[in-house]
Amino acid sequence: MITLLQVAGSLGLFLFGMRTMSNGMQRAAGERLQAVLNYMTGNRFIAVVTGILLTILVQSSSASTVMVVSFVNASLLSLTQAVGVIMGANIGTTLTGWLVAAIGLDFNVAAAALPAVGLGALLVFNRKPRHTPHGEALIGFGIIFLGLSFLRDSVPDVSEYPELLEYMRLLGGHGLASVLLFVAVGGVLTLVVQSSSAAIAITLTAAFAGWIDYPSAAAIILGENLGTTITANLAAIGGSLSARRAARAHLIFNVIGVVWMVAVFPAFLQLVDAIIPGSPYPVEGELGALPAHLAMFHTLFNLTNTLLCVGFVTTLVRLVERVVPGTEDERVEGRYRLPIVGEQIHQSPEFYLVEVRNEIAKLGEVVERMFARLHGVFEAEEDDIDKVVARLEREERLTDEMRDQLTEFLASFSMESLTKRGATDVAAMLRVVDELESVADSCYNLGLLGQRRARKRLQVDPTAVPDLTAYLQLISRFLAFIREHLKERVTPEEFAAAMAMEEQVDEGRNQLKRDARDRLQQGGDVRTELLLIDMVAHLEHIGDYSLNVVQCLAPPPAGGSPGTERQARAWFARSEGG
Repeated sequence: MITLLQVAGSLGLFLFGMRTMSNGMQRAAGERLQAVLNYMTGNRFIAVVTGILLTILVQSSSASTVMVVSFVNASLLSLTQAVGVIMGANIGTTLTGWLVAAIGLDFNVAAAALPAVGLGALLVFNRKPRHTPHGEALIGFGIIFLGLSFLRDSVPDVSEYPELLEYMRLLGGHGLASVLLFVAVGGVLTLVVQSSSAAIAITLTAAFAGWIDYPSAAAIILGENLGTTITANLAAIGGSLSARRAARAHLIFNVIGVVWMVAVFPAFLQLVDAIIPGSPYPVEGELGALPAHLAMFHTLFNLTNTLLCVGFVTTLVRLVERVVPGTEDERVEGRYRLPIVGEQIHQSPEFYLVEVRNEIAKLGEVVERMFARLHGVFEAEEDDIDKVVARLEREERLTDEMRDQLTEFLASFSMESLTKRGATDVAAMLRVVDELESVADSCYNLGLLGQRRARKRLQVDPTAVPDLTAYLQLISRFLAFIREHLKERVTPEEFAAAMAMEEQVDEGRNQLKRDARDRLQQGGDVRTELLLIDMVAHLEHIGDYSLNVVQCLAPPPAGGSPGTERQARAWFARSEGG
């Protein structure tokens, strides 16, 4: 029991180091992480390279694959692009094996870990905050050393358990049956520890200690490639059809690789032995070359499998579409579910901000559609306006759901887990979501006012209709402007154009109110004119909300450093205050 607890503690330390190093690397990269998405939309080879870099940054193939599934779920990536990124993620995850092979399992931990932790601590406690992420990455790297060292020391000496060692030897040496058995062991091991990196570390340590031989360890690594696909498939449950297909593509791709590898397993091990110097088998009690052989086996397998399959991505996509049939129209109209899946969200918040921004753009599209339904609201008959209001009511409920889920998700991020730019963006997004939902409310209220006009048989003065229609068109252009800029910051010139547009909205409101008062003085219908004044007020509010959105998308004001935490908290406070 003590030995098991020591192994568990060593693994925990190793995983904590991986997570700390990953967080530091991501925060050091800052907003450039979000630019990775732009490369995902290139050809399949660029997608593979993107997958490699993505996995190295987040230090987990499971996390990067779940992230890709989430991006597909949100329509940021197509299934074809996602398959390429997944292939690259398999290659990127081999970094763990090379870390172990590079530092060895017989290293002096103090010589490597303590200097890294010491230098990292100096950077973390430095007065310049920009050095903190680099310090965290170094501390995480040092903790990885410590975890591997403790894992090596906690594995019992094989000579103390001759009966168990003999049993392990009996399991091997049976050709295909033994390979399949240890492939299954690798899959189960990855499922249990929920980390392919930890599973690989356990495998290398056990092989180094002599508990399993070289071929058995290689077969277990094959199984770990299968086991790591389960996380993404579980995350895709309840997601869109494309998300489920992306997760299944990951599984099928790895199954294809394991099938052909099992067929050429002995010859492939000989190829690895020819590439890596030194023997992977015990030579006078020395096992120093074994980690390098296993790391090369892992890398060469994933690299070869990717090279074999990358030319058949389209074929793989068609196969997945047959395995997971269906249409994208499965989603129930009027219901919303934030298309972000998985448990690794807060390990890579900067990436998910891209996805949130995409969802906010969708909210902007819904709002713009709602406003477009209002054209003709001053003249429509009762039956027509009743249909419009019913549709507006459904869409208004949808915007409520989108606001609630997006706000809850954004509020779940702590300022400390984000870069300064990321914290500022989160605060701005919170307010943008609230303002867009307010526009949706005004659209619905305008529909209700139009419905009241039709039911009470109120006739708008024909001379007022052209001016009211022109005012609607002005607001429509303003909404189109903000919808086009929801995924990026506006330039100073664009901000000036928005300010000018808002001034036109105010001037139009004043003119329409003066016209209504003039018609009242000339004997116009009181109820009709008062209702029109209410409608104009709601339209002007939409212009105000639109300007508030543009202000959130504008560069930080002059006189303050861009993206400071103080500004982010101020934005958040304004959004909370409405």
